[in-house]
Amino acid sequence: SAGVLGLSFAAKLYPAVLLPVALAWVWKRRGGREAAIDLGIFAAIALACFLPFLIIAPHGVWDALTRQTNRPLQIESLGAGVLLVVHAITGFAITMQPGYGSQNLVGSVADTLPIVQTTVQLMAIAGVWIWFARGPAEPDRLVLAWAAAVCAFVAFGKVLSPQFLIWLIPLIPLVRGRRGFWAGGLLAASLVLTQLWFPRHYWDLALRFAPVESCLVLARDLALVALLAVLVLPTRRNRF
Repeated sequence: SAGVLGLSFAAKLYPAVLLPVALAWVWKRRGGREAAIDLGIFAAIALACFLPFLIIAPHGVWDALTRQTNRPLQIESLGAGVLLVVHAITGFAITMQPGYGSQNLVGSVADTLPIVQTTVQLMAIAGVWIWFARGPAEPDRLVLAWAAAVCAFVAFGKVLSPQFLIWLIPLIPLVRGRRGFWAGGLLAASLVLTQLWFPRHYWDLALRFAPVESCLVLARDLALVALLAVLVLPTRRNRF
């Protein structure tokens, strides 16, 4: 499992948010030595994938990593959704600039929002890690922690491409009980809302800031925030 997670990380960096939860699970179930072995396996597999490229073109690997951290506010992210709706209602000036393989909003406010979102994103993910580490290693808690960590990564990221929602599809249906019912409904709503503008009306959004599509983007992003709230807020039987 640690090797598969390392391979997944090499393919797409987001599985890194699952690693601390996985290590805490192993530590609690099988001890610190086993957790250290799993961490080593994860690192070895990930390094084996990166090593040829590090040898041939280390600057290219560094550019690929820093390119993700330096990206501007992508037009479908939460902050961009807010700016799009404010623009539709008040006429607030916003500017789209293509780059990094996406369409992005730029400007004084748009340049500040990625910092805010990234801060909230990291705090939310770290909160999930700490919550899981402080409690028992139970299967339901493992699934919930993984689902919440990925949801926080997606909902508050400065880039929120439609395919990111696919990452939640294997996890949310595994959440049990009433929480799982509401989480599944919110994920379904997020998927449907995305389909209403993407891909057919995407360029109406990106080029014309079309009001209907702008509202749909914000509604989808808020549905993901609500999904995270459903996953992390305490219930009467299980205080988060």
